[in-house]
Parts: sequence; C-alpha cells; structure tokens
Amino acid sequence: MCSAQTDLKPILIAGATASGKSALAMAIAERVGGAIINADSMQVYRELRVLTARPTPADEARVPHALYGFVPASEAYSAGRFVRDAGDAIAKAQGEGRRPIIVGGTGLYFKALLEGLSPIPEIRDEVREYWRGEATRRGAGSLHAELTERDPVVAARLQPADTQRIVRALEVLQSTGRSLAEWQTLKGQPVLNDAETVRFVVQVDRAELHARADVRFAEMIRDGGIAEVQALSDMQLDGGLPAMRAIGVRPLLRAIRCEISLDESISASQAETRQYIKRQETWHKSHMITWYAVKTKSMESSMREIFAFIQSKR
Repeated sequence: MCSAQTDLKPILIAGATASGKSALAMAIAERVGGAIINADSMQVYRELRVLTARPTPADEARVPHALYGFVPASEAYSAGRFVRDAGDAIAKAQGEGRRPIIVGGTGLYFKALLEGLSPIPEIRDEVREYWRGEATRRGAGSLHAELTERDPVVAARLQPADTQRIVRALEVLQSTGRSLAEWQTLKGQPVLNDAETVRFVVQVDRAELHARADVRFAEMIRDGGIAEVQALSDMQLDGGLPAMRAIGVRPLLRAIRCEISLDESISASQAETRQYIKRQETWHKSHMITWYAVKTKSMESSMREIFAFIQSKR
C-alpha cells in the first residue's frame, strides 16, 4: 500500500507504444529519486528485450528498475501475478526511500493496481496444460464452440479467434466449477489507493505515433530482432504462450521459415503495432478519463507539465 509520506506517492505513467513514456519515467525518476516499475505485459519476458523495447542495461544502471525481463518465455505471466509482484516492488522502493514510478502500456495492469482483481483461484497446472494442448490441437474456433455450449454468457463476449481468453474461460470453468463471468462480479483488493497516486497518460498525435512506431520497428530489426525471434523458435515453445504473441514475433517467424519475405514481415509487424496503438488509445479514453493528460511534442514541455502537476499534488 502507499506510504504515508507524500513525496513517496506512486507516480503512474501510461501511454501508447512509442509515445515516449519510458523516457519520461527515466527523467522523472532521476529528478525525484525514483525506482521504475514495469507495467507492460510483454516487457516481463526475459527473451524479448529488443522487440518489446525494454530498457537498456545503461538505463537500468542509471535508475533502479523492477519487473523487467524476469519471466522466461516458457511461462504465461498473468495480471494476478503482476498485482502481487508490483505490490512487492512498490513496497521495496518506498522502504528504500525511493518514489515508485510505474510505467507501461498495459491498461489492465493499471486497472488491477487501482481496483483489484476478481479473486479467481489459481488454475491447477494439469488443467492449464490440458486446455493449451487442446488449443494447439483443435484451434480457437472449436474451443469457442465448446465454450458456447458450456458457458454461453462468456462465449458471447469473446471473439471466436481469441485463443488466450477462450482458453482462460475454459480453464476457470473446469478448475473452479464456476463461470468466469461469476468470478468477475466479485471485487478484489486494490494495491494502491487511487487518491494517493499521481497519474499521467501521455498522448501523442496518432499519425506521429504511427511514424515513430514504424521507425522504431525498423531499428529493432537492425538491433537484433530477428535473432531474438530465432532464439524463441529454437526453444520450440507452445505458440499459444503470451511471449509468442508479442508484436512482430509471428511475422518474423514466418520470414525465418521463408513463408514470406523480410520486408513483408516488417510491414505486417508495423501494421500489428498500429492496431495495438488503436486498442491502447481506446482503453485510455474508456478507463483513464480522470488521469492527467500530457499532450506533448517535446520532452521539455512534458517535463514542465508533469512537474507542475506533481508539485500541485504534494
């Protein structure tokens, strides 16, 4: 939970891919003596430094970082684990006299910190492995049809191609005997008190974001993105694992297998990024209405706005 010391109030920074939120977090952390805590669901994976634009070793040497690259790609990290891990990281930072600065692009993670998660019991390993195997063997469409028969309420909320969420619904149903919809009506315990945080959402013009993201992905290819995907391929992981669905992984895998050209895989990855940006911005508009919007075209103007707001919230 939040420290009673006002100057250790957690600062939350959300923003779409390529919005510059990580650079802002670094600048703030250096100024206020902060520790940066990851709230991006893909930057947790050890094998995905390049394709997820994780902080560099030089960045990590400048300011303490937590929850980056600590989970193997062979595991499925969850929002439930994030809530526990983030709570520990926040407490550790405050215990060391550092201000927690939580930054990322995964809206659900911020929602979980501020509102809590439904108290769904842990899924047994054998149940999880069974449904992942079924997803690989039968495909999302078949599983969606089964979910429609067994839990029509949840099935109606899901796209027939959304393998991850369909599998999750079936896991919960089998493991607990209750619908995911029932569990979601139960309130969880938030990690942070909404009133004791300072919250920003970084906003950048859509066209500029797309241009930045296109350039950044080209730089990822230059900096080892293909080798990163080749290493994942060599691990022969289940294609349904979250790490295997990171932006760029599937198109680059197809290029490695000579199914499409490298240029085609880059174009497909850039298109994926644009679609993800749209989803992120939709989330911000729906769930972050009360957050302070930083509309920026330069780091300098962002910092002036942010520090003025931080000072007003002391």
